[in-house]
Amino acid sequence: MTTRSGESCVIGLIADTHGLLRPEVHQALAGVELILHAGDVGGDDVLDELALIAPVDAVFGNTDVAGDPRLAQEIVREIGGVTIHVSHGHELGSPTPEKLLGLYTADVLVYGHTHTALVTRADQRLVVNPGAAGPRRFDLMPSVARLTIRNRSAEAEIVLL
Repeated sequence: MTTRSGESCVIGLIADTHGLLRPEVHQALAGVELILHAGDVGGDDVLDELALIAPVDAVFGNTDVAGDPRLAQEIVREIGGVTIHVSHGHELGSPTPEKLLGLYTADVLVYGHTHTALVTRADQRLVVNPGAAGPRRFDLMPSVARLTIRNRSAEAEIVLL
């Protein structure tokens, strides 16, 4: 996926669906060119339904079946001059933006696991947890995120479901 100067690319970010894809996800991610799932997918049905919106790449989380051919350990992509790294975050125990920034070198780091949505900028790098889009837990609102890449720069916004 490439973007020309001045053009933007919008990527849907989702995590922690745990087998439930809320109908609101279709509207929240409408128009995205790609969906990156940061793990704890909960089965092929979730990936199949997301694929109705846009192509999907996904990593496995601590509750997914290891060895599932549709789930990678990590995703590293370059889109529009921006490198993106996706992992679930459980490989760090309790993931934090600081831990992710220390371990991975990509411009944008996407993770899940904590179910807590956040967008944090550290210098020119961006750390995004889209929150948990599946069953509601811990009194947190279900959410996803939209990542926009334009002019070799990335911005993200959380979308509550």
